[in-house]
Parts: sequence; structure tokens; C-alpha cells
Amino acid sequence: MNYFDIAIWGGLLVYFLIKLVQSVRIIPPRVAAIVERLGKYNKTLLSGFHVLIPFVDKVTFIQELKEEAISVPPQDCFTHDNVKVEVDGVIYMIVTDPMLASYGVTDFRQASIQLAQTTIRSVMGTLELDRTFEEREMINQKIVGVLSEVGQTWGIRVLRYEIKNIVPPVSVKNAMERQMTAERERRAQIARSEGDMQANINNSEGLKAELINKSEGEKQKRINEAEGRASEIEALAAATAHAIDAVAAAVTVPGGKEAMALRLTETYLDKLSGVARKDATVILPTDLTRLDEQLAAIGLRMGSKTEI
Repeated sequence: MNYFDIAIWGGLLVYFLIKLVQSVRIIPPRVAAIVERLGKYNKTLLSGFHVLIPFVDKVTFIQELKEEAISVPPQDCFTHDNVKVEVDGVIYMIVTDPMLASYGVTDFRQASIQLAQTTIRSVMGTLELDRTFEEREMINQKIVGVLSEVGQTWGIRVLRYEIKNIVPPVSVKNAMERQMTAERERRAQIARSEGDMQANINNSEGLKAELINKSEGEKQKRINEAEGRASEIEALAAATAHAIDAVAAAVTVPGGKEAMALRLTETYLDKLSGVARKDATVILPTDLTRLDEQLAAIGLRMGSKTEI
């Protein structure tokens, strides 16, 4: 046996050992391996230790069973009002059937991206620009519904879809910013006018309450003054009546007339002394010598009136 034969047999031995080692597969958790036997699907290997038949069994696909986040590249879409926007997003999916994910479609990830992009374009075409920012949740649900229809065929399940950005053109963005600025200014002016109106209402209400309080106070003051004057008049009337009664009773007693005449004389003289000034004019009786008789006559006349 020459060296060439030895090299051939050595190579065959190494190849056999490699195949023997490859026939032993250790599958990690949340991973599935698709095994083909002589070019035909045989079985799906899950996590654990597995031994295959060398040269007969072959692992052709490795599928991750964990949830994946697949980015959808930005694409241009036209809204219902013919505004071009750039939209991108993220697909969250999980492989539920490794065999269908391997044989049902060439590349389920790329197919999901393409289907999501076409669905976004069709949905955006039914919405106006202003509504695209408000209807994100509806767009996400629509894309999830479309992907779920083919998910059973592709062996996947789409959990959710999220739009990352909706980017309008620069000119439209500037117009929207001006519109939002004008809207904020309008709201600010409305708020200021409503504040001024409320302030004026509060001031008028305060002035009204002040005037009412003042009028009520003035009214109560006048009532109190009137009641005071009435009480005063009643007291004076009662005192005057009491004094008249006392005078009348005093005149009727013996010596009452003389006392009354003396009191009138004193009062007359007091009044006379009070008005007597250097430049004053005093009227005196014609006969000062008969002053007692005149006063007595006055007293008699008063007495007669009292008796009456």
C-alpha cells in the first residue's frame, strides 16, 4: 500500500468521523431543528440530546422559537389627500410550527415584511394626513389581522405590530407646525378672554354685593334713627304729659296758684335778664308799679284755664 492509498483511506476515515460527530446534536432551549432523511422531511428535534443516522439524516433548518422583533424598513406612502409620508414599524412574531416555517414559505421574515409594507400602503391610502397620526392603533390592528391570516400557512403567529415613525415632507411639517402654533395662540386668546370675562363678572358681582350691603346698612341706619326719634318723641310726650299732670295737680292744692305765679315771675325775669344786652331792645310793661297785679292776673287767667 503506497502513500496515496493511505492518504485516501485516512481522508475517508476523517470524513466518517466528522459525520459521526455531526450525527450527535444537542439542541438548546427554545430552538427547533428540522431533520431530513434522504432529502425528505423526517422529524423536528426540540431541546435536548439527539443522535442521527450518519449519511442518512441531515439537519436542514434551525428555527428560533423565541419571540422576534423584525424591523420594517421605511417606505413612502401616499395618504388619501395625496400627501407623501414615510412610514416604518416593527413586527413582533413567534414561530409556532417549525416545519411550516421551513417549508411553507421561502423566508417567512422577509415575506412578513413585504406583506406589512403593502398593507401599510393600502391603509394609508384610505386616511387623510391628519388622521394618520390619530389612527395608529387602527393601522397596527389592520396589519396584525392581515399577517395573522397567513400565519397558519407560514407556521408563525404575529403578536403585534407597532408603527415607529410617520414622517411627512418638510413643507407639510412646517405647515403643520404653523397650524399648531396658530391653534395654540387661538386657545390662549380664548383662555385670556374667558379669564377677563370671569374677572369682570366677579368685579360686578362684588360691586353689586357692596352696593346691596351699603343700601341695607343705610336702610337699617335710617330705621334705627327713626325708631330712636320715635322713642324720643314718645318719651318727651310722656314726660310732658306727666309734667302737665303734675302742674295741674299742684295748682289745685292750697297755695298752688301763688306758687305758680311766683314760678312764672321767676321765669319771666330770667328770660328778661337773658336777652338784656347793651344793643338789645327790651319791651317793658307800661306801669312797672303794678307788676305784681299784672303777674297775678296772668296767674289767675292761667289758673282759670287750668280749672277749665
